[in-house]
Amino acid sequence: MAEITAAMVKELRETTGAGMLDCKKALSESNGVIEDAVDWLRKKGLAAAAKKSGRIASEGLVGMVVGGTKGAVVEINSETDFVSRNDTFQNFVNNVADVALNVEGDVEELKSASYPGADKSVSEQLTDMIAKIGENMNIRRSAQVKVNKGVVASYMHNAVTPNLGKIAVLVGLESEAPAEKLNELGKHIAMHIAASNPLFLNVADVDTASLDRERDVLVAQAKASGKPENIIEKMVEGRIRKYYEEVVLTEQAYILDPDKKVGKIIEEAKKELGSEVKLNSYVRIALGEGVEKKEEDFAAEVAAQVNK
Repeated sequence: MAEITAAMVKELRETTGAGMLDCKKALSESNGVIEDAVDWLRKKGLAAAAKKSGRIASEGLVGMVVGGTKGAVVEINSETDFVSRNDTFQNFVNNVADVALNVEGDVEELKSASYPGADKSVSEQLTDMIAKIGENMNIRRSAQVKVNKGVVASYMHNAVTPNLGKIAVLVGLESEAPAEKLNELGKHIAMHIAASNPLFLNVADVDTASLDRERDVLVAQAKASGKPENIIEKMVEGRIRKYYEEVVLTEQAYILDPDKKVGKIIEEAKKELGSEVKLNSYVRIALGEGVEKKEEDFAAEVAAQVNK
């Protein structure tokens, strides 16, 4: 039996909103595995179903750039938000994003690539930045979107400059329609993605493990209601459709017109533009997503300084 720590109980409470005793019980029943404990609570009706978005914690900036038929996004973390307002750091993020245009989302390849205007690699330039600014930094993520014909549209949420901010989204639209119209459509879809954070592009993209896990939880919930098997099956299928509407981009209600799904908006765009329009890919990177921030006890820190 795994040891159940207070930190594990705290994490589960923050993830599910369930009570402390229920969280301890769930962890005991799940041998300390957080993901299994979430499912246990949901099956018992003690936690609401919710997408896991990760705790936003680290500081720094997300940078993006679009060049021709491809675009790139990078996330570069720092210890404090103060650094993100530093011109030297902002220039570095912009330059690394430019380099990422020619690196297909591979962070290690990005780090070893040549840094613009310097006889050194991106990683070596980062080391110099750390020494200059006096704060630890890390190139955490990189992603790329590209199309054969069409546009890569972009949107930056909480921007500090047009291409630097907290949430970056790129959308690839394959089409021979006019670029101006495609960019307008793509930007609106990118804004939707920034707000709704879909996990999959199409229903066909939903991985079997995610779907099986969701179905298992829904079946357990339905059986707990005491309904007959034929009713349970219908209940589960209805809830699976609801699950798709929550996590699949083309099935989500469009934020600019909630009566229509994103897929319907794209179908209407085809007719309006008189050309095939295919949403072939997207990427959304939110600063610090999934990284736990170190909790500081300010009072203890002050006391420690006084007692030195």
